[in-house]
Amino acid sequence: MKVIDIHTHGIGGFDTFSATEEQMLQIAEIHGSHGVSEIILTVYSATLKTMRENMRTIKNAMKMQMDSEGKAAHIAGIHLEGPFLNSRKCGALDPNSFIRPNEFNLIKLIEGYEDVVKIITIAPELEKAIKIIEIISDLGIIASMGHSEATYFVAEAGYNAGARGITHIFNAMRGIHHRDPGIAGFGVMNKDIYIEVIADPFHLDSRMIEFIFSVKNHERIIIVSDTVKGAKKESGTGGVTDNSNKLLGGSMTNMESADRLIKKGFNKDVILKCISENPERYLHGG
Repeated sequence: MKVIDIHTHGIGGFDTFSATEEQMLQIAEIHGSHGVSEIILTVYSATLKTMRENMRTIKNAMKMQMDSEGKAAHIAGIHLEGPFLNSRKCGALDPNSFIRPNEFNLIKLIEGYEDVVKIITIAPELEKAIKIIEIISDLGIIASMGHSEATYFVAEAGYNAGARGITHIFNAMRGIHHRDPGIAGFGVMNKDIYIEVIADPFHLDSRMIEFIFSVKNHERIIIVSDTVKGAKKESGTGGVTDNSNKLLGGSMTNMESADRLIKKGFNKDVILKCISENPERYLHGG
């Protein structure tokens, strides 16, 4: 079974913000040691210059990996988590790095990297964001909505413009309210849009995960790790937080998270598809 993680920033003391090419390969090796076959390395929102430097390092690492052998997870591309995000839903990202979504900024961000950028997370409620979602989609890059205050109807507009996913559902976004289901409600209720689910014990209450699987089309659920450099090399054992106890990211690989849900009684076949067939279909236009 091919296990794919479409959202990981790092693991084992390394992350995409500061890693060298060799350390990017070590991230892939650690994921591979936990049974992960393929990863999309996720770049933190930062200045355009910094994000492009991170992208260059990852692209170089991808070239280096082509000439190597081993059990490392294959680095299949890049997920840009920003910088077109809503500062009111920054989560652990730096809100000072967020900028307006427009064609000029998009070109400055991805020019020369269109072949390796697979996903861009964007907040659809921002001015001109819907148009940028259309442009991203026309380029063959997946637009994923997240870090967002979007209402249900704005999220629906983003979907109609071409957005195919929602980044870490319920985390860093408007939640469900009885007068407006919000972007989270749209993600769960719409049968066609894909949603990322961080299935460790910290990002979502176990009853919320049960709710997602009871309502959402199972073929559109993707379990992700969202691991960061603080995730332990040997295994994920706790949520990664800063000094103020803010949750910074996941600490379990998506394979570990899947095993956890299976042990809790979730349907094994359904869960395994959430780390294999579903992300494969998402990445390749299905």
